[in-house]
Amino acid sequence: MTTSRYAAVCALICVMALSACANTVRGIGRDVNATADAVEDSID
Repeated sequence: MTTSRYAAVCALICVMALSACANTVRGIGRDVNATADAVEDSID
């Protein structure tokens, strides 16, 4: 495999990994927000 092809494959793998991380962080944010809303509703 040539160096440029190797670099392109590595870049694609990195982009896919970072994309998955962004979705996970966004999901955790939604979960924390829903938990805070549920706690707030139970206090009221």
